This record gives sequence, structure tokens and C-alpha cells, in this order.
Amino acid sequence: MPLDDLPPTLLAVLAVYAAMSAATFVAYGLDKSHARRGKRRINETTLHLLALLGGWPGALLAMPVFRHKRRKTSFVAVLWLIALAHGGAWISLLNRCD
Repeated sequence: MPLDDLPPTLLAVLAVYAAMSAATFVAYGLDKSHARRGKRRINETTLHLLALLGGWPGALLAMPVFRHKRRKTSFVAVLWLIALAHGGAWISLLNRCD
């Protein structure tokens, strides 16, 4: 389906996902850079909030790219719960549209 055929509201939501994913990806990169240099880090709560606000695709992509936050089980579990919640919400929303 071409982007021109999408409803404006859906297009806006997808744009928010893209922007938040980009911002989250950059935040993970900055946090990794700060970790290497011994500088002040980005709070894990902030990283989770970015993911919750739509940046979870960027977070999932950033983890292997920057090799960051992959070993902290509790952090990864929360991120996957956020992603699953978003997926569940989309499935529920799309099922209502049928």
C-alpha cells in the first residue's frame, strides 16, 4: 500500500514511531559512548521511557549495533515487554478495524 493511501492519523502515528526510534537509537549510542569514556550516563528509566513512547524499534536495533545493554537481563526483559505491549495494541486495534 503506498503511503499516499494511508489515513492521515496512521501516517502521523508511523511518523512518531520513526522519530522516536531515531531518537532512541541516538540515545543508546550516546549512552554507550558515555559508558566507554566514564562520563555521566543516560538513566535506564529514560531509555525505557523513550522505548515506551514509540522508540522500541530503535532500541531493539541499537542494542546489537552498539553492543549495549544486551547482558542486563532485567533491562532487556522490560524492553521486550514494551515491544510486546505495542505489538499487542496494534493487533487489537487492527482487529477492531475489520
